[in-house]
Amino acid sequence: MSYDPFSRGPYPVGVRTTDIVDSERNRPLSVEVWYPALDTHVGQDTSPATRDSYDLIPGFPSAWQEAVRDAAPRAGKYPLVAFSHGFGGHRRQSTFLCTHLASRGYVVAAPDHTGNTIFDMIQWMMTVQSGGELPDLIGLLDGFIGNRPVDIRFTIDGVLSGSIGGIAALVDAERIGMSGHSFGGWTTLMVAGRDPRIRAALPLAPAGGKTPLPADPLRDALDFNWGREVPTLFLVADGDSILPLPGMHELLERTPSKAKRMLILENADHMHFCDRIEEIHELFRMMPPPIFDQVAGSIRPISELCPADHAYQFVRGLGLAHMDAHLKGDEAAARFLSDDLATTLRSRGISATTV
Repeated sequence: MSYDPFSRGPYPVGVRTTDIVDSERNRPLSVEVWYPALDTHVGQDTSPATRDSYDLIPGFPSAWQEAVRDAAPRAGKYPLVAFSHGFGGHRRQSTFLCTHLASRGYVVAAPDHTGNTIFDMIQWMMTVQSGGELPDLIGLLDGFIGNRPVDIRFTIDGVLSGSIGGIAALVDAERIGMSGHSFGGWTTLMVAGRDPRIRAALPLAPAGGKTPLPADPLRDALDFNWGREVPTLFLVADGDSILPLPGMHELLERTPSKAKRMLILENADHMHFCDRIEEIHELFRMMPPPIFDQVAGSIRPISELCPADHAYQFVRGLGLAHMDAHLKGDEAAARFLSDDLATTLRSRGISATTV
């Protein structure tokens, strides 16, 4: 094909981390920013010897991402995409997508949602294991509901001002999109409605629809009175054990955009939108955090689900095409999206259905 959104782009990818405080809320945030880098870094972002590695959890092996730490940025004007992690996730949970976008000419920024990260989840698990009680979940959700959309707006403001990433000169403030997974997908839908700068939304297995989990506050808080057109592409999993498919259909129906669509990855579960799918899925299945233990029995082994590479291609290819079509005005991307995407994916061995 002449337009191939599945392939990594021509630009090496740089990455920077900024620790900053939102003084109005007295809220510290760590933000990861990915961006196109100079050609002097070609190959360094994908080579195991030079790509970025980081310690996520003390005592566990280091993780890595296909980007060069503090690489020299490439001059130009690029669209900005904000990314929001899931409940108990972290800002680098889906670097397979963030670095892919950066390699194709985007700046991507993802904050840690303080208080709702993997580090907080581990703390809760340790509390329960030592005989303590979980904090009030509804009270916590109310706080997250209030803070998450503001975290994203603060992140966008910081990137545009240069206080986050120090690369404001690279960003085209007129072309901004939003993506996120799970609770981050909910955040994507919320920010799309509240922030008029958002011109394209890419929710990945978003929360806020019908679910077996005690998440009614998320459903009730979603505001779909957007008042403007925001092209929205839902990418979801048919076997999602945490946020099942009926909830995805409900969210799609409630979304007011005329340019809305949903693609369903077959034989996939909730963690098929994260890095290191096999490892994360099995860890969650065997040791679910206390608030998710009620769904643990319905989670199938990763060996029975679609390969991780199929999920990566599904999210990277379709997500990039959506942003290219609506942030860059790329006619080839628009034609790609108008084709029979299920057939296109099937030609790559990926099973998916369209809605």
